[in-house]
Amino acid sequence: MQYRTLGRTGVQVSTLALGAMNFGKIGNTTQDEASAIVGAALDAGVNLIDTADVYSGGQSEEMVGKAIAGRRDDIVLATKASLPMGADRNRSGGSRRWLVTALDDSLRRLDVDYVDLYQIHRWDPATSDDETLSALTDLQRAGKIRYFGSSTFPAYRVVQAQWAAREHGLSRYISEQPNYSILQRGVEGHVLPVTEEYGMGVLVWSPLASGWLSGAIRAGQEVATNRSGFMKQRFDTSIPANRAKLDAVEQLAKVADQAGLTMIQLALGFVTAHPAVTTALIGPRTMDHLHSQLAAADTVLPADLLEAIDTIVAPGVDLAAYEKNDTPPALLDRTLRRR
Repeated sequence: MQYRTLGRTGVQVSTLALGAMNFGKIGNTTQDEASAIVGAALDAGVNLIDTADVYSGGQSEEMVGKAIAGRRDDIVLATKASLPMGADRNRSGGSRRWLVTALDDSLRRLDVDYVDLYQIHRWDPATSDDETLSALTDLQRAGKIRYFGSSTFPAYRVVQAQWAAREHGLSRYISEQPNYSILQRGVEGHVLPVTEEYGMGVLVWSPLASGWLSGAIRAGQEVATNRSGFMKQRFDTSIPANRAKLDAVEQLAKVADQAGLTMIQLALGFVTAHPAVTTALIGPRTMDHLHSQLAAADTVLPADLLEAIDTIVAPGVDLAAYEKNDTPPALLDRTLRRR
């Protein structure tokens, strides 16, 4: 396992981190299975575990908490807040009122006194940056979080938050967690240059593109992954963007085979090769998934292989732009762009 510094914090984290979104009802992963996955990942050298309050309605955090009992000091523990936790309109977002409550709820579910990295899961356009940063700074000073970061923020919001922290004398986001894979390379053109400029750590989510780059999805085969059961649009090959993904996967499979690599090694080696990336989040549901992904821990792709990937999916290109989750609100709601 390789290790890199998380931004400018001095904290060393493994280049593959364990994402816990699949723990619980989302991935049909039991507590025993989750505990076994966590134990095996830690034994293999993984030292960062990432979860969120919203994953299976808090179940993921509870399962992570039980799985890390007795090993808390070995782990850089990360969780997130801001997505809705119930029907109450104030149980979401980036307000001080909600974040203070959300963090206490997460600490209780995780059964810990603090988290190392507390992330705002999505930018909240209804809340000012100084409101959110002020609350996070106070939670940091109270010892409940060590650092805080953002997740899936557009580049201009990353810049705005850095400016707001400096303007108001507050602590700043030390990391960003973007969606990045061979099939979704848009962040190379805007987010990653900004994180490099500000010395932020980068935790990549969905480096296997929801299973498209796992080797399980190929032309002529029925798509039957866990995600395809509840994210049907992302796997419907009648959609042009998905046909483009499938075509790219077929070409990438040939590149991987010629290099003597699995698709997973190619995919994870690609994202960790970017100089802005600190770690790639893997999200196994089973021990077999974990072992196949850990096999990429020391994969280093040579320049000619990276250039071959560039000819299949050009730098800075998203093959499925609708999956990005960082679209400005005015592009989604017409009332925000009409007088």
